[in-house]
Amino acid sequence: MQLRAIPAFADNYIWMLSDDLGNALVVDPGVAEPVEAALQAHDLRLRTILITHHHADHIGGLQALAAHHHPAVYMADDARIGGDGQRVHHGETLTLAAPALRAVVLALPGHTRNHVAYHLAPWLFCGDALFSLGCGRLFEGTPADLLLSMQRIAALPPDTLVCAAHEYTLANATFALSVEPDNDALRARREHVQSLRARDLPSLPVALAEERASNPFLRWDAPAVRAWCTAHGAATASPAACLGALRAGKDAFRA
Repeated sequence: MQLRAIPAFADNYIWMLSDDLGNALVVDPGVAEPVEAALQAHDLRLRTILITHHHADHIGGLQALAAHHHPAVYMADDARIGGDGQRVHHGETLTLAAPALRAVVLALPGHTRNHVAYHLAPWLFCGDALFSLGCGRLFEGTPADLLLSMQRIAALPPDTLVCAAHEYTLANATFALSVEPDNDALRARREHVQSLRARDLPSLPVALAEERASNPFLRWDAPAVRAWCTAHGAATASPAACLGALRAGKDAFRA
């Protein structure tokens, strides 16, 4: 199975998986043209589309691609995602025909109320729920929703490869280091990402084990993170309160 990160817009990735038979799957095609170009360049047929949530930069190319290729479409159960397809829910296991894969659906509320991710081991296509060294803004959810989502992600195998939808890692690293300046794993991650980006390479995918060692949103129980949160507005040291303080801090952060 071949994984490709197709750049789109300023910093999106449209993820593509393809098999040796020329069957391709794409995740969150916010625009059709780069997907069409990748299909043509690699002589692939688009057979499956996965949608994590309703934002335009994740679904903008869906209808054009569906009309042209007639793929199987799986989408979060949200009326704001138009078109035909199978609406998916937490805990479901999807048997994909082409490429032949098994996908487990995880509900990850917070960024939007109906956001989902797809775990096609070893890959996790998590949309905007989790970024490397960060997470998505809480547009529709609460800190409790964010905690639930982070717990679900953290429970996956450590060798899971996080395929987030945006190249935000370096910006996220700056905030993360303001929270945990003495985190050696975080400093090493930033240096590695700086090297990748200097060569115009994506910082993703990244192993979940690496994120758990360096991403403050997956480290709500780390003493340094708890201390930062209680010093920056968390009413208690509870995990949900800490994540709420972290997200509020990130929203207001200016490097």
